[in-house]
Amino acid sequence: MSEPAIGVVIPKVGGLAQPPAVDDLGAFGQWVEELGYESVWTSEGWGSDSFVDLTAIARHTDRVRVGTAVVNVFTRTPAGLAMAIASLDREADGRAVLGLGAGHPKLVENLHDITYERPLRRMHETIELVRALLGSDEDVSYEGQLFEATDFPGLDRDVPIYSAALGETNRRVTGLFSDGWLPYHVPFSQLETAFETVATAAEEAGRDVDDLVVNPFVPAAVSDDSTAARDVIRENLAGYIGAFTDDSYKNVVHAAYPDETEAIADQWRSGDESAAAAAVTDEMVDDFGVAGTAEEARERLDEIATNPVVDVPLVVVPHGTYDAVGEATIRALAPNSGND
Repeated sequence: MSEPAIGVVIPKVGGLAQPPAVDDLGAFGQWVEELGYESVWTSEGWGSDSFVDLTAIARHTDRVRVGTAVVNVFTRTPAGLAMAIASLDREADGRAVLGLGAGHPKLVENLHDITYERPLRRMHETIELVRALLGSDEDVSYEGQLFEATDFPGLDRDVPIYSAALGETNRRVTGLFSDGWLPYHVPFSQLETAFETVATAAEEAGRDVDDLVVNPFVPAAVSDDSTAARDVIRENLAGYIGAFTDDSYKNVVHAAYPDETEAIADQWRSGDESAAAAAVTDEMVDDFGVAGTAEEARERLDEIATNPVVDVPLVVVPHGTYDAVGEATIRALAPNSGND
């Protein structure tokens, strides 16, 4: 079984990126819905197809939204993305959300043998063309630098498009074209500052900033052993920094914690993953995740949720930790946890 991350949100929206310990996604979706989560999300890197998995969840649920968080814009064409999300939206009776990301070179080039070039332009045009193809019941034509389409019938589906943008220019693309922002490993203490770029771009485009949804990813771990739960976040962040040493993924962490990030990356490169995790400070754990006992985790999540730019925090149980903390985390942070 593949081991994607799993996510769930509190208290308004729940998200799920295909937990590795779950064989029956339909039953899992029903359980998440019963716990009060409003949405279920899947990630897509390697192992599972987001749209197929979300269709299984949609067919066994009535209320939860189903969203991709995220699929990348290189391994499917805009037309392919539009068809996939339109099909999912029909199965889900209008509950689908399309979350897009630029991906990264290791995934796009090493796995899919596609040249990773002009990612921000590709994000820009993909969002524009997908929105045009989805949002019309008439023929659609589009001419960009990367993509063209001429007189193809629109799919007439009203599907929100969110962006997982890290860098400043990509955040501008989000403000100009997207319905929502899915920041990942952007320090919670810097979310307001980072969102200013999104908001400024939206205002320049004549868009209403209040209409933009902000759902930050929140790595989460709940355990009766608070130290063990916090160690889950340390290991997750160390792996994230170590795996993307020369990538924008690491850079967003480095901008906030330059000395700590270099120390973590050095330990990771030396092959000492335990030392890399130990180098993640308590401040970093709290700025990039939610961890501890159920009470501690809920309290920290509530703090993040009160951030003025946050609509709903999207909690993610890190890869490979579902058996240890996954079910406990989902139950403890569920909107209906007090009734469970």
